[in-house]
Amino acid sequence: MKDQYGRQINYMRVSVTDRCNLRCIYCMPEGGIEQVSHQDILTYDEIVRIVRAAAAAGITRIKLTGGEPLVRKNLAGLAAAVKAVSGIREVTVTTNGVLLKEQVHDLVGAGVDAVNISLDTLDPAMYASVARRDCLAAALEGLEAAAACPGLKVKINCVPLKGINENQWIGLAGIAKDRPIDVRFIEMMPVGLGRDFRGSSQEDVLERLREAFGPERPCSGHFGNGPAQYVSFAGFEGKIGFISAISHKFCSGCNRIRLTAEGFLKPCLQYADGEDVRALVRGGASDRELLQAVEKAIYRKPACHHFEAGDSSEFEHKDMFRIGG
Repeated sequence: MKDQYGRQINYMRVSVTDRCNLRCIYCMPEGGIEQVSHQDILTYDEIVRIVRAAAAAGITRIKLTGGEPLVRKNLAGLAAAVKAVSGIREVTVTTNGVLLKEQVHDLVGAGVDAVNISLDTLDPAMYASVARRDCLAAALEGLEAAAACPGLKVKINCVPLKGINENQWIGLAGIAKDRPIDVRFIEMMPVGLGRDFRGSSQEDVLERLREAFGPERPCSGHFGNGPAQYVSFAGFEGKIGFISAISHKFCSGCNRIRLTAEGFLKPCLQYADGEDVRALVRGGASDRELLQAVEKAIYRKPACHHFEAGDSSEFEHKDMFRIGG
C-alpha cells in the first residue's frame, strides 16, 4: 500500500534478536548489553503472523536482521515459513558472516534469495579492533560458502569510517572486480554509538576508487530492496553501491518499515513513533485488527528524517542493535 505521501511501501526489515557475536565499535558496547529477556522477543510464530498481515498490506520483500540473526536457532526454519507466506516474493538475510558457513545451505534450502555480509575491512588486526573479536577468517569463510551457492545473490556491506578504514576501501571494492558480488558502502547513521563516529561520504569513497579503477559508470535499474545508487568500473563483474541516507537523502523514495525483535513496528528509523504489534498479537487481536495496525504504521510514515536537526524527544534513542540493522 501507499503511505500518506504516495510512496509504495513494499519492504519490511525484521529483527529477530538484539544479540550478536561481535561487538562493533559503532554498534554495541565492548562489555556487551543488558539482553532483552527471551519472553519479550517475538517468537517465530508471532513473526510469521505479523508478516502475513504485512503481506496483506502490500509488503512483498522481507529482510531478516538482528543483532546478528544467525545466533538465533533455526533461522532457516523462520526463513522458510516467511517465504511461504502468500505475497512474499523475496527473503534476504543480513549477517556478519561469522556463522554463515555452517548455515548457508540450510538458508538456501529454505528459499533465501540473497545474503548481505557486513565487512568493514580485510585486515585481521583492523577487524579485531573494529569488531572487538578475532573473527575475520570465519567471516571470509562464510563469504566463500555463500558465493559458492548457485542462485544465491551475495552482497558486501561496508561502513566507511573516517580515520579508521580508508585504506580498506579499494581492497573491499576489488572483490567486485573478479566476482559477481556487489560491494556497498553504507553511510554511518547517527544512531546509538554511531553518533560518536565520523563516517566518510560517498564522494570520499568514490575519489579513492577512481584512483585505483578509473572513472565509474552509473548503473540504471533496480538491484535490491532499497534505494541504493550503483556504479560500475571497467572490467568489474559486480557493482559498487552507495546507501547514503544522510548526505544523499532518499526519503522521497523510501519503501521500508521496520519490525524490532520486541515487536514494535517502526515506519522510520529516526522516530520513536510506531505500533506495538506484539501487544496486539499477545492480547488476542484478530487478523483484521493486526492488519489495521500495520496499515496505520505504513500510512503514517513520516515525510523524511531530520538527523541533521540534532536531538528531539520525538526521535529514537535506542541503539541500532535494539532497532534492527
